[in-house]
Amino acid sequence: MTLTLLAAQAAGGGGMSMIVMLVLMFAVMYFFMIRPQQKRQKEIRNFQNSLQIGTKVVTGGGVHGEVKKIDLADNTIEIEVAKGVVIKVEKTYVFAAAPEQK
Repeated sequence: MTLTLLAAQAAGGGGMSMIVMLVLMFAVMYFFMIRPQQKRQKEIRNFQNSLQIGTKVVTGGGVHGEVKKIDLADNTIEIEVAKGVVIKVEKTYVFAAAPEQK
């Protein structure tokens, strides 16, 4: 009888360590995966809100161009991709400033 009580107590302690392990795993995932992604999304959103005419940008599809017009009502921008060629894209598809070419 004493042996079964000791075994039951040992098993109960194992459950607590399992909970602690799950909490630690979630904390590691949060700090190495979720938090950096949220920070990156915030940077992109700030960049999109600070767009100005003349800014060289890259869209989500990899199209490089220069902002020619910003329409806040439709949440779109017009980008000149070549001399005289202007495309209209959603503002949310502009992700980064184009790197300077040498």
